[in-house]
Amino acid sequence: FLTTNFSLTYFMVAGEIENSGLSAHLIVHDCDGMSVLTAWAAGKFTGTKVAEFIKAAELPPGDEGRKIVIPGYASRISGDLQEGLPDFKVVVGPQEAADIPGYVKQVL
Repeated sequence: FLTTNFSLTYFMVAGEIENSGLSAHLIVHDCDGMSVLTAWAAGKFTGTKVAEFIKAAELPPGDEGRKIVIPGYASRISGDLQEGLPDFKVVVGPQEAADIPGYVKQVL
């Protein structure tokens, strides 16, 4: 799962991932504390910038089924992100953190 470092969003997303029972990592992109939509509008949360951030993080290699779930409000970055991270499957998640447990059960 991917989000920004807006504290309210971070804690809500982290809590809902935990509530879902899924073993998953939360990737937090530094956007100067902005929410997802604000950071996207400011050009700080783009597919290209997120791809560069994830590459720089040097995540350990995973299996062929590696997925990155992006916030539903950031669906516009999915194409550029997929292009920048060909080893991942970019999936658009729910718009609201509260919908993560249901999303996990239905989609993941």
